Amino acid sequence: MLQDMCPIRYCVRRWPDDLLPTVGIITLQLALCLQRVSWLQCKFRRFALHRLGSRGNSAHLMNKYTEGIMMSKEIRVWDPLVRIFHWSLVVGFTIAYLSGEEESNVHIYAGYMVLGLIIFRVLWGFMGSRYARFSSFVTSPATTLQYLKDLAAKRPQHYIGHNPAGGWMVLALLLCLFVVSLSGLKVYAIEEGLGPLAGDAPALTLVSAARADDDDDDHGHESSKGGHAEDEAAEEFWEELHEVSSNIMLLLIVLHVAGVIVASRLHDEKLVKAMITGKKISKTET
Repeated sequence: MLQDMCPIRYCVRRWPDDLLPTVGIITLQLALCLQRVSWLQCKFRRFALHRLGSRGNSAHLMNKYTEGIMMSKEIRVWDPLVRIFHWSLVVGFTIAYLSGEEESNVHIYAGYMVLGLIIFRVLWGFMGSRYARFSSFVTSPATTLQYLKDLAAKRPQHYIGHNPAGGWMVLALLLCLFVVSLSGLKVYAIEEGLGPLAGDAPALTLVSAARADDDDDDHGHESSKGGHAEDEAAEEFWEELHEVSSNIMLLLIVLHVAGVIVASRLHDEKLVKAMITGKKISKTET
């Protein structure tokens, strides 16, 4: 069967087996580079302070720099696992969405990648670092509503970790991604009979014609028709849910990006950079 397959299609089917280890290695190298950049930034600041301190005529610059440190300091907020999770999820969902119309293993492996990241983030939300835990950013609806009111008035309270609106957005994204992944696995189980949910998918009962009489053949044929109809109905339902939840996910991503831009402007901080370096500015008024 593989001999009759188009060479390009065969390469696309084989691509994910080599792609995922490569993506993992690239992600690990990226994390190491981020830590290296943070280390170099720290060394540069120490060198600058030393140079300023060694010059008597630059004492006022040293005082000015020290005052800036006292008013606001840079602290580590996002641990490496949170940052790797965030950018890996961006890559995984992008690949899954762009390959959704193709009949290849790229979409399937990307879906598994996203599902694994979701499971990790839920676990890390209970046992991770301080600002990665759900208890640090999941607030009451009243607190979230008050934050949104203050945000509309352009005077929102500054939070070191996720703000109340961002915390609920994290939950919404994780829930929507879970629905996308679950519905995708159901479609995969029904269409291909593969995946972890394949055992729950409706299956056709095959009747051996060599051992069955005519009545049994007629009954088996009717059962096959009924089972096929159930398969089609289930497949249509899960495909529709998969498509709708994917579109909702896109809407949530747009809202998430918009929230990051607004919060960055109002609080005068670089949230995207913080998710790369792991550091944010802790201000005295927070």
